[in-house]
Amino acid sequence: MLHEEGLEALLETLNVPEGDDLEDRERAFVTLGLAAALPCLNPGDIEAAIAGAFRLGASPAQVQEIVSLVSGLGVHSLMASASAIVRQAALAGHDVEKRLTPEQQVLWDARVGDDPFWLAMEAELPGFLRSMLLLSADQFEAFFDYCSVPWKSRTVRAKVKELVALATDAMPTHIFMPGLRLHLKNAVALGAGRKAIRECVAMAQAAPAHAGVA
Repeated sequence: MLHEEGLEALLETLNVPEGDDLEDRERAFVTLGLAAALPCLNPGDIEAAIAGAFRLGASPAQVQEIVSLVSGLGVHSLMASASAIVRQAALAGHDVEKRLTPEQQVLWDARVGDDPFWLAMEAELPGFLRSMLLLSADQFEAFFDYCSVPWKSRTVRAKVKELVALATDAMPTHIFMPGLRLHLKNAVALGAGRKAIRECVAMAQAAPAHAGVA
């Protein structure tokens, strides 16, 4: 569980203002994101959340954008393992390249470069992106292509997507603090206040565990 004092300490560190409560449609998007995220993935809740979002005036494109966003939780498997693969491969005696080839460097410069979002991720997960590129250029490029999809269409405000993302990272059966901290900082920078953030985390903590899909 993400304890309340831990969240409050993060909010205090970031000097987050109290701000406004979630709007009804924002709350509906968080509800949908939690229902469709892998730690829950409840078909009945997904159906109800989609219907609820449509009742509040959401468009099919917005609903799809939220589902696309939370489907990205699958990349946390890459985030948690890429550096470990490189470390353990070396310990096991495998010949693991430690430096980027010129071709890989071109990919790094094109995909990461000096982008503040990816540099912030690198700070949260040191070595992840580089390890992923060393292991598989195809996976590296696919990662960026897939993660960018819900940010290209822009039918849902960036602040709301960051709130949905931090909520899914706070689910009791998932808690992924590197992502939560990153999305929290981004949400605050985009104008989210303590009230909205607390509500997102409370909703996440109340989400049921994944019971299976028949």
